[in-house]
Amino acid sequence: MNEVFRFDISLQPDAAITLVRNGLSEQSELLHQELHDLGDGLMIGTLVYERYFLRSGNQAALVMIVDNFRGVSNVRLISAGSSNSKVFKFDWGAGKSFASSVEKILTPYILK
Repeated sequence: MNEVFRFDISLQPDAAITLVRNGLSEQSELLHQELHDLGDGLMIGTLVYERYFLRSGNQAALVMIVDNFRGVSNVRLISAGSSNSKVFKFDWGAGKSFASSVEKILTPYILK
């Protein structure tokens, strides 16, 4: 099962990545990180995490992509792999919970 969550923030991508890296619990394993400075203040960054969720009995992945190509930084959180069934893609809320942990870190900077 995968879900995508989107929101804009007032931080630059590099600052958002730093906040998330420092704010996620040790239960979340950082698998990959990249940040590209494209010049003229434009940046795009990606974080890929993995965490085990007892409720779904499975590892879940979370990808965070943040860029500032439209004047504000846009965050996309994609949760995946949290379902333990090949037939029914039900994860007992693990994917949403994983994405919510990042959203909570960035809440003070979310633009309404």
